[in-house]
Amino acid sequence: MSPEAPETPTEAQASAQTPEAANETEAPNLDFAGTTPYEDYVQADVLTHLQHLRSNDPGEMVFLVTTQVMELWFTVIVHEWETAAKALRRDDIPVAVAALKRSIRELEALNHSWKPLAGLTPAQFNSYRGSLGEGSGFQSAMYRRLEFLLGDKSASMLVPHRGAPRVHAELEKALHEPSLYDEVLRLLHRRGYAVPAAVLERDLSKKYEPSPEVEAVWTELYSGDESGDLARLGETLTDVAELVWRWRNDHLVATRRAMGSKTGTGGSAGVAWLEKRAQKNVFPELWTARSHV
Repeated sequence: MSPEAPETPTEAQASAQTPEAANETEAPNLDFAGTTPYEDYVQADVLTHLQHLRSNDPGEMVFLVTTQVMELWFTVIVHEWETAAKALRRDDIPVAVAALKRSIRELEALNHSWKPLAGLTPAQFNSYRGSLGEGSGFQSAMYRRLEFLLGDKSASMLVPHRGAPRVHAELEKALHEPSLYDEVLRLLHRRGYAVPAAVLERDLSKKYEPSPEVEAVWTELYSGDESGDLARLGETLTDVAELVWRWRNDHLVATRRAMGSKTGTGGSAGVAWLEKRAQKNVFPELWTARSHV
């Protein structure tokens, strides 16, 4: 068409369209018969109405929401580690490593959850601490499942959940299942490494204890080809272990800052108990083997 040719009616209408009309054309659909598809999927209305404050202190809201966010991250991380454990059972290392790497990013987000609470003074915490009653983080069922997957098993930790049959049953099942590390060691055994029978056939409901023979396996593995899939799996597990250690230390520091050495809520030893937890390594032989490579 030449520059002098007249506009067609369609072209004339388009050129005459106002910015407001153009914006309306590009606007998302706002009219839904019921709740929005976003709400149906995310359940945001449920999530944002789960905060039932027990004090008049404005700082309680951030404490409660931060704790609830932590519970959601525990849920995601447990899902990732259970996915990794299932993949290891069928010798699918790439799927296991992918799930573990996702959990690394999620652990980083979980650890950042301490930021809103990290600067609490004793007076600020005391202003709503009484609202917790006997409530304590060690009573978290999802965190207990996370710890069980790390091999930190204890039947006594099921006791607080006897009044919640579904939760208790899930924890009891997790107590007797192989941990993530158990699945790794079984995989190493299937690959021909000398993981001892005492480790492979141990009582899975008990806490995992370090083994010199397992340390020797990791030493052998790391002394060989570090580009292999097992070495990559070991390094990914080490990344996970490091972030778990950081979580425990961040918890310790936040608690020490907010309440000093006072007895914790729920009757725990507070800082003393957290200090003992922070000294323990996850997947211990992955750390000690490095001294022998």
